[in-house]
Amino acid sequence: MSSGNIFSVISAVALGLMLGYVLQRGRFCLNSAFRDIIFVKDLTFFRAYLLCVVVAVIGTNLLDDFNLLKAFDQETGTYVSVALMRQNFVPVANILGGFLFGMGIVLAGGCASGIVYRIGEGQVSTMTAIIGFFFGIVMTTEGMLSPVYRYLKSFKMEIAGKTNPALWDLFGSGPVVKWTTIGLFSVAVLAFVFKGKPSFGKNSKSFSWGLTGLLIGLLTVASWWVSSYFGGMPRGLAITTPLREFFNAVLYKSSHSPFPEFSFLGIFTGTWGVFFIFAVPFGALVSALTLKEFKWKIPQAKEFLTVFFGSILMGVGAVIAGGCNLGHGVTGFSTMAVSSIVAIISIMLGNWTMVYFKFIKPMND
Repeated sequence: MSSGNIFSVISAVALGLMLGYVLQRGRFCLNSAFRDIIFVKDLTFFRAYLLCVVVAVIGTNLLDDFNLLKAFDQETGTYVSVALMRQNFVPVANILGGFLFGMGIVLAGGCASGIVYRIGEGQVSTMTAIIGFFFGIVMTTEGMLSPVYRYLKSFKMEIAGKTNPALWDLFGSGPVVKWTTIGLFSVAVLAFVFKGKPSFGKNSKSFSWGLTGLLIGLLTVASWWVSSYFGGMPRGLAITTPLREFFNAVLYKSSHSPFPEFSFLGIFTGTWGVFFIFAVPFGALVSALTLKEFKWKIPQAKEFLTVFFGSILMGVGAVIAGGCNLGHGVTGFSTMAVSSIVAIISIMLGNWTMVYFKFIKPMND
């Protein structure tokens, strides 16, 4: 195992452990954050999410402006500076996929990052959700839904001559326009966040919502830098693609991914994202054991079926949209990509739609 592989694996595992620990300790899940807005009229976790986004946006774009993101050039054997990567704006796919994903997370009982970290709490239903999520991903990328997926992705839209525009491209170009947009966005969002009077401390049982949002934002920024220097290419935090890469690595001994691969002891080969996603549940496990909250929880058979169907819907939606709640809602949003902003709004609307039919309407009837 080369020194490069060692550092790649260690950096990915370390970041995954930290994210899993923070997610569990802060009880952070965007399914809950969006659902609580209309179901119990509670904005606490939504404010935590918005704080996370502001921190991620500012930090990520500073990395970009100071040319601190690198990618490994195989031809020269050196690292070269690269700009932030943003997904193409494919409005039909971003909207439809996001909406399906948003409905799926309600049925599955958690968003993509939520079901991954809750494995570390002993929730057996989340293991079913992981399998269903992967099933939906593969079915859409390579299976019977792949023609639909490719068709929806063909509807690209340009803004200011760019197929992968950032929010500020709606108003112009250049650093002044960019940072004015980021500044106005940050001030408006933080004004809303601080109305909730966040605290940045912790107690014996959990992190405060303010601390949770701050830490996830900082981990997002760190992931861009760490993955670029140790993973061969900047990729930030995500769940959908690393999960697919992980299962491919287990099944085929290759991630089947354009991202660079690394070998662990010569018996397991995967991308930086594979080792990252593998570590997230263990970070949550450490937190749960510390708090004495780990407990095997086996739901009823009916719930298994609901979770499995919902997680398949999540996988289908995530692929069509081009990312999940973490990939679009945090990492993609940190670049202020229009595609990610549209996708996360659609995820929220899908969440609210399913919350209404699953919880609110039956209560009213």
